[in-house]
Amino acid sequence: MNDPRVDPPFVTDERTMLENWLEWHRQTLAVKCQGLTDEQLRERSTPPSPMSLLGLVRHMAHVEHMWFRVVLAGEQPHSPIKEPDNPDGDFLDVDTASVEESFAVWRSEIDGARRASAGLSLDSVGKSQRHGEDCSLRWILVHMIEEYARHNGHADLIRERVDGATGE
Repeated sequence: MNDPRVDPPFVTDERTMLENWLEWHRQTLAVKCQGLTDEQLRERSTPPSPMSLLGLVRHMAHVEHMWFRVVLAGEQPHSPIKEPDNPDGDFLDVDTASVEESFAVWRSEIDGARRASAGLSLDSVGKSQRHGEDCSLRWILVHMIEEYARHNGHADLIRERVDGATGE
């Protein structure tokens, strides 16, 4: 696998550190999906889990959308991945989902996240609440790092099951 990731700096300001770790984790998910066929990306992990690499990409597209564009920027939710009447569609509806479109949406939502947070201070509070609570950009960045880290652990195991590839 080609690994384009750049390790985050050991010493820098808080904003740069958080953004670099988030980017590293975004790239980690891309690396875990690299070089696989559509069928391999759709392959489920181990019962009873319905997780697949494609499902993780679709889920993270939705998560990027909700935290940055909806909570931070105050846009109306309009998930590009799942329908309101199918709350687990990001994970479950991979058998018929377009791989190309799913990755394009994920990349687009990452770009939208960058635009939504550009120029804001870490103390900036989102324009919408989540579960009745205000959220700062700092909290959102830390949460997104955690969300990617957790799912990248899943991606490690799924990738190893699919073709035996391992790595950080």
